[in-house]
Amino acid sequence: MKKRSGRPWSRAFLALALGAGLLSGCGSAHPSGSGEAGGPEGDQVIIALNAAAEPAAGFDPCLGWGAGEHVHEPLLQSTLTVTNPDLTIGYDLATGCAASEDGMTWTVTIREGVRFTDGTPLAAADVAFTYNTAKQTSTAGDFTMLDHAQAVDDATVVFHMTRPFSIWPYTMAAVGIVPEHCYDSATYGQAPVGSGRYLLRQWDRGQQVILEANPDYYGEPPKIKRVVILFMEEDAAFLAVQAGQVDAADTSAVYAGQTPPGYTLLACASVDNRGINLPAVPAGIDSQGRTAGSDFLADVQVRRAINIGIDRQEMIGHVLNGYGSPAYSVCDGLPWYSEASQVAYNPAEAAALLDQAGWTIGAKGVREKDGVTAALHLLYPAGDSVRQALAAELANQLRRLGIDAAMEGVGWDTAYSRALSEPMIWGWGAHTPMELYNLYHTDKETGTAAYSPYANPAVDGYMDRALASGSAEESYTLWQKAQWDGVTGITQQGDIPWVWLVNVDHLYWVREGLQVAEQKLHPHGHGWSIVNNVDQWCWS
Repeated sequence: MKKRSGRPWSRAFLALALGAGLLSGCGSAHPSGSGEAGGPEGDQVIIALNAAAEPAAGFDPCLGWGAGEHVHEPLLQSTLTVTNPDLTIGYDLATGCAASEDGMTWTVTIREGVRFTDGTPLAAADVAFTYNTAKQTSTAGDFTMLDHAQAVDDATVVFHMTRPFSIWPYTMAAVGIVPEHCYDSATYGQAPVGSGRYLLRQWDRGQQVILEANPDYYGEPPKIKRVVILFMEEDAAFLAVQAGQVDAADTSAVYAGQTPPGYTLLACASVDNRGINLPAVPAGIDSQGRTAGSDFLADVQVRRAINIGIDRQEMIGHVLNGYGSPAYSVCDGLPWYSEASQVAYNPAEAAALLDQAGWTIGAKGVREKDGVTAALHLLYPAGDSVRQALAAELANQLRRLGIDAAMEGVGWDTAYSRALSEPMIWGWGAHTPMELYNLYHTDKETGTAAYSPYANPAVDGYMDRALASGSAEESYTLWQKAQWDGVTGITQQGDIPWVWLVNVDHLYWVREGLQVAEQKLHPHGHGWSIVNNVDQWCWS
């Protein structure tokens, strides 16, 4: 794997900071005023996150802060619900919520006595305003299921839906509430007013943000009173760790074998998965006039052979230096995961499946059928060294099965269309069952799933019923049946239109003495997830 090159400012800023003490967040980390980063006597932490973690649009939930692919808790704003450590739903601002019998409205009551950091009370009108605004402006969250939000009194908001959506509480866990009276989309993200655990004290674009504990927070006061977050490329972050100037820093498997004195490596389990789509229909032109499908992969026996013919543990060792876990679905370890997804590595059975399908070993060790060579062209996003390495490892393992595999790095401008007919190394993983829906449910316009041609009416039916359930908890069983109901589904016994490879551990250097609170499974995207509960961290 390659190291990412640093931004032009990364090394220069680091040198300046090491010389002038800027990395201490422009203040002392100790009551004694020693000027060091963090420490057993302090109530501050300094954390280096990757440069891509800095939100280009600022800290505005109405523009997507806290939502989208890299979903995390917005910290500066409160949310109606939260995800518990086991990824079930809990309450934050909400004190109760219930869907109507037809699923077309959600009534949510909110706690009283909550104030924004400018001293004004937070009311249901602010909640309604936030959601109605986000529906129009967010580029990260999906609000197509919401028609509008209505404040019926100061403590009650009703969400009117466009369709039943039982997992609405997972959306509510990612939307921070903004104040209607002072919200301006042009400026709010730079100086947000919220009701969360922290307030934004300072933001130096391209360098750092400084968060301070909200003295009027309605919940348990944060143990860490000051959080300095630096935005750095991983090489610069590692230099900062070596110099002892940060308390925690995200890193990658590239650096995992180089333990700096005074630090330990924290590996956080994730549902940040990597997998390949297997176009599950014969090659041709789809209803939109696009090239789609693969005659080789349209055979379910071939897809099943690939799924059990991959040594995921070997892949983790070779590509991730051991820091990962085998992936069998897009939702491993989440409440809606089906254990039917898990398979054992069995190259002998994989070979037998290919033989049964008529793909037999030819003179050069490559399988053939009716004069056609068993071959795949694996795509990966150009510039992503981990996915490139996974593609290379996968190609090697496929060759052991007698499948010739080439690989190519492509840009996102062509990746989506090419993946309709060629396997692509993707990255997914979110704290919502909608990840399953978005990958496997049939799109009405195209007649197949969104990212790779596949359709199964039974799978669609389970997902539709799951969304129409009375609650998120009631829907879990239906999401599991969509994966495998004993007869059909998307797992090995069923259609297997995707093969999942690995879940990537999220790695962080942590200063000795800093107690990082227990982490939930991290979603796709290595960044803000680590600080979801920074208020609960402490020094020992």
